[in-house]
Amino acid sequence: MTIFDVTAPAGTDPSIQLGPRPGVATLVVNVASKCGLTPQYNGLERLQERYAGRGFTVLGVPCNQFGGQEPGTADEIAEFCSTTYGVTFPLTEKIEVNGDNRHPLYTELVAVPDAEGYTGDIRWNFEKFLVGPDGTVVRFGPRTEPEDASVVAAIEAALPA
Repeated sequence: MTIFDVTAPAGTDPSIQLGPRPGVATLVVNVASKCGLTPQYNGLERLQERYAGRGFTVLGVPCNQFGGQEPGTADEIAEFCSTTYGVTFPLTEKIEVNGDNRHPLYTELVAVPDAEGYTGDIRWNFEKFLVGPDGTVVRFGPRTEPEDASVVAAIEAALPA
């Protein structure tokens, strides 16, 4: 099984294909609207705007498992993101990223170590996984800003030729 075999969570717009897919670099991020890290939406949107035409997308995955910081419905979350941060990248339905009801996408992702060697449960909102066009995955911690040099370098290295 590869990351591309996992069915991604549904989204608010059924016309948008969600989830990592071959040939596209996808930055998968568990997001929350009422978190101290929520301003990371700005950097995520800038990455989307900068690289979307080059085979890249951000995929926001709302999750309410960390301090109840994503309490809204899928439509409320999408409205907040669009209105407050100008988000244009796709958002999935709200899912669980840890525990017995962990979505299969995150079952695959949490096995990947970050730069410090950490594997396992998602630690907080805004943990990031760059899934390359070939299925390779690079993990970044929640406090790593979307436009951090390490994230940008990984995206640029993963962009389809």
